[in-house]
Amino acid sequence: MINLRGAVPNSAELNRLLPRASLNVESALDQVLPLIEDVRRDGETALVATTQKFDGFDPRPILVSREELSEALAKLKPELAKALSEAISRVRQVSENNLPKPHTSELAPGALVHQRWQPVDSVGLYVPGGKAVYPSSVIMNVVPAQVAGVQRLAIFTPGQAAHSGRPHPTVLAAAAMLGIAEVYNIGGPAAIAAAAYGVPSLGLEPVTMVTGPGNVFVTAAKRALRGTVGIDSEAGTTEILIIADEAANPDFVAADLLSQAEHDEAAASVLVTDSEDLAKAVQISLKTRLEKTEHSERARVSLTGQQSAIVLVSKLSDAAAVANAYGTEHLEIQVSEPKELLKQISNAGAIFLGSYSPVSLGDYMAGSNHVLPVNQQSKFGAGLSVHTFLRAQQIIDYNRDGLLETASMVDALAIEEGLPAHGEAIRARFESS
Repeated sequence: MINLRGAVPNSAELNRLLPRASLNVESALDQVLPLIEDVRRDGETALVATTQKFDGFDPRPILVSREELSEALAKLKPELAKALSEAISRVRQVSENNLPKPHTSELAPGALVHQRWQPVDSVGLYVPGGKAVYPSSVIMNVVPAQVAGVQRLAIFTPGQAAHSGRPHPTVLAAAAMLGIAEVYNIGGPAAIAAAAYGVPSLGLEPVTMVTGPGNVFVTAAKRALRGTVGIDSEAGTTEILIIADEAANPDFVAADLLSQAEHDEAAASVLVTDSEDLAKAVQISLKTRLEKTEHSERARVSLTGQQSAIVLVSKLSDAAAVANAYGTEHLEIQVSEPKELLKQISNAGAIFLGSYSPVSLGDYMAGSNHVLPVNQQSKFGAGLSVHTFLRAQQIIDYNRDGLLETASMVDALAIEEGLPAHGEAIRARFESS
């Protein structure tokens, strides 16, 4: 319990007071850099050795065959197939509606600037494994990339001991549903390195960009390789921050905090409220729910860790200030007037309004994307979307008259900046006239 009733500190002091995980990306970097270098230097040999060391099995064949993909799809349970199909449809509709349009600006006769949106050439899509199974992450990665028009999509996902060292069949089935044939049985930071550098013995060419969620070590690898390869955001271990007032249902709030705590022992669950009565009621509900949920021990570690807390404030505007300073991945607003409080929010990966828009809806079926920035990255970055896979390109299209109109002005600026050849390049086009 963190008591901020009274004057709310400035953002720098809030960042010191608010709960954060002990293992951050900076500390994880030291652990992943040697592994990245091993993969760059030794390729497939390093991938096999790393998987054997950390997971206890041989991942070969690393490239998943078309037969294995087809078999996974054929064996998919009908109710799962229906759910995946509906999720694909919803994410596709939102992605298509958000697709930016090309535009032409006519600045003068014969002076045109076109803007087009060009997809990146290739993307490595990371789908995590570990403590859970994420066919939903296949959808969240693949669908906006397909809508953007990316030509080559390759999925990287870890094998699981429970499936003889192969990727989970539901993950493979989701890939097959979306027509992805290039799937690699590689996980963790090694997968990010393989995507960035390529692995010749596997026929794996380097990709242009890597996207997708993962734990703090995957996130550290993305940070280390940014520049060698593009990345979407640092989408690491999950965070949820809920702003709730006395009108909120404490059972709803507790259930939503628990839904993210079950992901990982390092997951962060934070409640910010102006009601001490609600805070106490949420604690009681959490205790009851923890005893009944399947992953109770994992969630208990998360909820009692230093990264999780209840923050008491005097008023909801202070709660908004706390949320903006925290910059959470998932922000729920469960107050009597959620749309009014929304006006005060600037920093969040995704925002869930009201009592019937839980984060778990966004994880699967809302149509929004669940690959979101964590660890304050939402203060300057966005979640995965169709825009992630597109580059704005400006095309300058002037004719003779359009250029002539600017010639003296370009010359004046070029001389002022001490770059006279710039102006000369303009005048050269008119010297014979």
